[in-house]
Amino acid sequence: MTEQESLLAAIHEEVRLHPYDPSWPPAFAAEQARLASMLPAVFQDIAHIGSTAVPGMPAKPIIDLLAGVESMALAKSIAAQVCQSGYTTSAEFNASLQDRQWFMRWAEGHRTHHLHVVVHASEVWHAHLAFRDALRSDAALAARYAALKSDLAARHTTDREAYTDAKAAFIRSALGDG
Repeated sequence: MTEQESLLAAIHEEVRLHPYDPSWPPAFAAEQARLASMLPAVFQDIAHIGSTAVPGMPAKPIIDLLAGVESMALAKSIAAQVCQSGYTTSAEFNASLQDRQWFMRWAEGHRTHHLHVVVHASEVWHAHLAFRDALRSDAALAARYAALKSDLAARHTTDREAYTDAKAAFIRSALGDG
């Protein structure tokens, strides 16, 4: 498989959940260190978010990293460097985002990492961490979320946006926003 074929396969990869894998936190730590050394003093913090950050949670095996920067202008200015380090992005998609920049890393036709660059300590930063922490601390909430994800993955196997959008009400509710 060529690099271009691998990228296209990753972009169009189906939504498929995997049982929790204890290798996910070390994979996060390795990528956190790589990003921090690649762009020293740019990231104020890099946190592990998403379902791979919740012990026991089934997940798409994609490590989600939340990278905090000083401003959205800085987030946009590092896009080329991030892409030169093995990530890709959609300029069109990122242009539609007000509060973050999004990047994807892939290998062998599969997504491996999503990097969400946001303003450190912003509302978006805190919301991502609050949801992760709520899932980590409340087994019943985590079980409800796992069941929802399983149902949505079965219903939206080929539509990642629909899968993600369908989780939004649950996340807002868990955060007390809906």
